[in-house]
Amino acid sequence: MSGEHLATRPTPGTPRSYEFPPFSRSRLANGTEVRVVDLPGRPLVSLVVAVRRGATDEPAEIAGVSALAARALSEGTERHDAIGLVEAAERLGAQLHASAGWDSTTGGVEVLADRFAPAVELLAEMMLTPTFPTSEVERLRDQRMNEVLQAYADPRRRAEIAFDEVIYTPDSPYRRLLGGSRSTVPGLDSAALRVRHASWIDPGRTTIVVGGDLAGTDVLGILEPLFGGISPVAPVPAPAPVIAASAVDRPLVRVVHRPGAVQTEVRVGHVGLARRIPDFHAVSVMSAILGGLFGSRLNMRLREEKGYTYGAHAGFDLRAHAGPFGARAAVDTDNTVPAVIDLLGELRRMRDTDVTPDELRAAKDYLIGVFPLRFETPGPVVGALAGLAMNELPDDELARYRPGIEAVTVADVRSAAETHIHVDRLAIVLVGDADRIATDVEAAGFGDYDVVAEDLAPG
Repeated sequence: MSGEHLATRPTPGTPRSYEFPPFSRSRLANGTEVRVVDLPGRPLVSLVVAVRRGATDEPAEIAGVSALAARALSEGTERHDAIGLVEAAERLGAQLHASAGWDSTTGGVEVLADRFAPAVELLAEMMLTPTFPTSEVERLRDQRMNEVLQAYADPRRRAEIAFDEVIYTPDSPYRRLLGGSRSTVPGLDSAALRVRHASWIDPGRTTIVVGGDLAGTDVLGILEPLFGGISPVAPVPAPAPVIAASAVDRPLVRVVHRPGAVQTEVRVGHVGLARRIPDFHAVSVMSAILGGLFGSRLNMRLREEKGYTYGAHAGFDLRAHAGPFGARAAVDTDNTVPAVIDLLGELRRMRDTDVTPDELRAAKDYLIGVFPLRFETPGPVVGALAGLAMNELPDDELARYRPGIEAVTVADVRSAAETHIHVDRLAIVLVGDADRIATDVEAAGFGDYDVVAEDLAPG
């Protein structure tokens, strides 16, 4: 290959046209909402049952109960034990799944269209009549305890845990681990899981989304006898307001001491934003320029220019309530302070200077270009529509995404950064060898400073 060819770089192409598929809305007899998106030529049908109840509204003393209950749904029902349920799904070529997040709990199935009805019946069985066998719950609980210990042993996860503990007030559910801690997981028995499961039987907070080639399929006729007659087991109180308040009102630094660490995990940020924000598109473009692309400002500075890290990233975790905003990197121990200085500098530059037209174009082209790639199969389409329902977003939210991104201006990006990046109350969390970095970190004067001993078996 000639040098001329080596020097020639490909130029971005024009993003292909794409329109998010339209969907219909209806309700079952008990008020459960149903959203249906017909995708001709996609014989694999996806269905998701999503409930607006998640870990944010579980009692703090049994944190992790939602995640464990969702994991245990497939461990036995009134008709099948765990093996029988798996075998029944395999006979249909169906994939069953369930999970609980911060703001919602979902169960779903993927199956070929000609086996849709029996597969949905199996999903309804799993979601509505689980038995939570004691032996299986205890096994899953032990697995979860091992996962907690592993999270604290892993520097990257440890930094994320410490960061959330620093930025949120003690009464915020977002301050704790989604799956529970050492002090809460042991109390998660079958009885606790049954109580939690009962709170999910709430048609007024449930949406069923179906997508795929549905020609000749009576979707509502299949769903109505399975889900249309359910009602709450007992009066279910509305979830209490979710607290997502910041515990940080001025810059501070926390070093989690990990003796002998050869790298420092760096997290810098604060409480961020909820998903429902008027400048969502501007925030998306700003985040991409700051730390969401390989050519982002953070990655170019910390990786390409300075060689501190293999990768630096930043962004907003947009939840139903204000999730965290954070910039992150793993850097060589000796470069901890220089890396933090450069990272802080990029956050300030994002607020204080306009992005260039080339930066703006690159970010917009990327976001617009990858958008259709997310929806090439029914599963992601169905998941996105369920996300709209759980976040109570408008029906045209996804249809407006690409035009909304394209309309973002340099001024919009600057406004988003000035509004949402708070350099006056940044928390800096460092997981590394305090014996090697503490003196330099304290001398740098980043903010109020403390060191905490590592705890590989947290409470």
